[in-house]
Amino acid sequence: MFFQVQALWSVLFSLPFLPVAFSRAAAPAWYDVAGVAVWLVAVGGEAVADRQLARFRRRPDSGGTTCREGLWRYSRHPNYFFEWVHWFAYVFLALGSPYVWVALWGPVVMLLFLFKLTGIPYTEKRALASRGEDYRRYQQTTSVFVPWPPKEADRCEEQST
Repeated sequence: MFFQVQALWSVLFSLPFLPVAFSRAAAPAWYDVAGVAVWLVAVGGEAVADRQLARFRRRPDSGGTTCREGLWRYSRHPNYFFEWVHWFAYVFLALGSPYVWVALWGPVVMLLFLFKLTGIPYTEKRALASRGEDYRRYQQTTSVFVPWPPKEADRCEEQST
């Protein structure tokens, strides 16, 4: 059953590539350039976030604390955000296809997985268990997903009292 579910997910996440394969454009169009640009930004953003977190975790004073540096200052899950943005590259690449609507499946399903099935709920639960109050304060000041300027810690503490 485990492998059947994995096979189903593989088919589900491969659907957005079908319209790209059926694109009728003879030469690269503006949307192809946009798709490549979105892909580069997404992969670059995810790599930067992962590198920042790895560098933070290597520090001896990082145990039991939360990374609030770089992209992690603006989002609790910047790597997940850029993974989601990555799926929009295929939407752009599919714009020359009569089946472009199928490409929208990628970002929609990925958002569902990140917010409901895997990803954010599991990661947040683990972070609270391992970092406790430090992570709770981080949750109060930092966007869960979309990179956004952090809230002021003093204002969050006033609201919670």
